[in-house]
Amino acid sequence: MNISSRDFQVREGATVNLNKWPNRVKPLYSSKGQYKKRLNEQIEELSELQRLLYAYNRYAVLLIFQAMDAAGKDSAIRHVMSGVNPQGCQVFSFKHPSATELDHDFLWRTTQSLPERGRIGIFNRSYYEEVLIVRVHPEILLSQGLPDELLDEKTLWEERYRSIINLENHLYRNGTRIMKFFLHLSEEEQRKRFIQRIDEPEKNWKFSLADIKERKYWKEYMQAYEACLSATSTEIAPWYVVPADDKKNARLIISNIILETLKSLNMRYPQPSKARQKELQAIRKRLAK
Repeated sequence: MNISSRDFQVREGATVNLNKWPNRVKPLYSSKGQYKKRLNEQIEELSELQRLLYAYNRYAVLLIFQAMDAAGKDSAIRHVMSGVNPQGCQVFSFKHPSATELDHDFLWRTTQSLPERGRIGIFNRSYYEEVLIVRVHPEILLSQGLPDELLDEKTLWEERYRSIINLENHLYRNGTRIMKFFLHLSEEEQRKRFIQRIDEPEKNWKFSLADIKERKYWKEYMQAYEACLSATSTEIAPWYVVPADDKKNARLIISNIILETLKSLNMRYPQPSKARQKELQAIRKRLAK
């Protein structure tokens, strides 16, 4: 089965209804062995492109992962990026903001972690939490120290969407290419994975009562995601809705999208000048003696 990033991309200006987006699609593999082979091939290709990205040093790449609990963000990052040189890849996980972070605007803490040119930055959760979990739990706004006149929910979310789009447009104009992945997990599959985390002792640490509490807000989260994806998916910083009920398939889809985007940059290794080539040949002659 051949796929394209367009198959999963939210078109700019589209209104997203997640009920119409699949949680599972036809697998890109027919066996566990074929899955491993295909993923390893994509990892090897990604490693080569990452080296080229580092050498070319004109672009930065930012990968953003958002999802409900147990959707497989951590494992997707771990498997897909396993072949990338750690020197060329930076991973940041954003959880509850600190007191210092709450004293700044909502984009401040993530902006400090943006990738340098030549590197791939990965945000496991991101500034999008501010229009997702905060929208589902608006009481969180009270801890953010905002002026009262800015707390009008009729305008607050649209203003935050605008701030995000402005930031992503700015980053694009300065050479950062952004891919945003929403791992689209079904409520039933999440239930199964939670039970698995309880039944398997080595996975107990992944589970907490907070997970069950948040599950009660499933409908509200889906509405928040729909509004967010509709408002902030653009041609230059698109959202990809990745069917996540099959973890293996999700990893193959994600790696394929990353490869497709990196290839589109038409990067090349720097070519030395004639003077530099002459200098290198002179050094080679000395070393050959």
